Amino acid sequence: MSQRATTIVNAKVFDGTQPQDWTSVRFADGVITECSVASAAREGDDVIDAGGGTVLPGLIDAHVHLVPGALARSLTFGVTTVLDMFSKPDLLAMAKEQAGSRPDVADVRSAGVGATAPGGHPSMMYAPFPTVTVPGRAEQFVAERIAEGSDYLKIISGAGGLWPSLDSETIRALVAAAHARGLVVVAHVSSTAGVEEVVSAGVDVVAHVPVDAELDQALVERMAEAGIAIGPTLATLENTLGESVPLYSRAEDNVRRLADAGVTLLAGTDAPNPGTAFGTSLHRELELLVRCGISPTHALAAATSEPARVFGLADRGRVAPGQRADLVLVSGNPLADITATRAIERIWRAGTACDRRVYVASAAEAEQLDAFNAKVAKAVAAVRERWSRSSR
Repeated sequence: MSQRATTIVNAKVFDGTQPQDWTSVRFADGVITECSVASAAREGDDVIDAGGGTVLPGLIDAHVHLVPGALARSLTFGVTTVLDMFSKPDLLAMAKEQAGSRPDVADVRSAGVGATAPGGHPSMMYAPFPTVTVPGRAEQFVAERIAEGSDYLKIISGAGGLWPSLDSETIRALVAAAHARGLVVVAHVSSTAGVEEVVSAGVDVVAHVPVDAELDQALVERMAEAGIAIGPTLATLENTLGESVPLYSRAEDNVRRLADAGVTLLAGTDAPNPGTAFGTSLHRELELLVRCGISPTHALAAATSEPARVFGLADRGRVAPGQRADLVLVSGNPLADITATRAIERIWRAGTACDRRVYVASAAEAEQLDAFNAKVAKAVAAVRERWSRSSR
């Protein structure tokens, strides 16, 4: 059954890469059909007067970990797609079923179970799960993840850390096996040594900006030349480390260095780590990126067109005819003041309006969330202890 067409008028438009001179966006049956300087409204359309507000592509959180309610909470705050970076098969299957059958939750892509060594990160939160011990296991590991529904591969580099970690040869084998199957490869790092290791292995995305040392300029330039993106996850680092400590300042310095070199930035929150929340923390991530000296335009691209491009989501991340009608209307102008992304007036997910109801967990979901949060708290305590010891 066809949806009634909707036309937004009297708007500013950020198309995912830059502001446009359009004032009107029309969409029908889940797809944008027209963007124009004059009103695109036709007889019978639902017409939304933006009142001078700004139309943005639906936001993409490029780093989350699924829990019950994650998709509903994300959509409520304008995040129309989430990229999950480690989940076990049962939760992944449930999330994808929800995203495929319900218009009131965000869409999702996932790495499923990431590749790590026995006892390596994030065993405290997810064990038991399959691990990797030798390069010869790489092809089978990747094939098993694809069979479970993984959309890309996550690799955990433990270089410079205190937990068991994959060796460089195994990481290289995993990257080669994933690329042979057409998968994007994301690598978790916890140190500058880890960045060197995974960049040398040829990964596509680095997850987290290191705080143990200043990133070497030659390494940063290698990332830029190779087209390797990075998702700093400043919102989680801010809460884990605290803004006032030198380690967090180093994170901002490293992000600034990466941006200045032209490395692609991806906005991700690492929710639900302590202090973060699905949806809302992506708005904080944008603010923290701007605080690093990045323009609001650049920051917004990191939450729209750039993750869509890097992860091959060709139907979203931009406002343009033919694109999926994932849209957010805010009352202000986030290109002038990034905090205006919080002033959400309306959200559409594939053309369907979101009513922004508050998510309320069921008793079973609340129990699962409590158990997961306890595991996260334990893991974060271990991370803080590791950082404390390494900085003495």
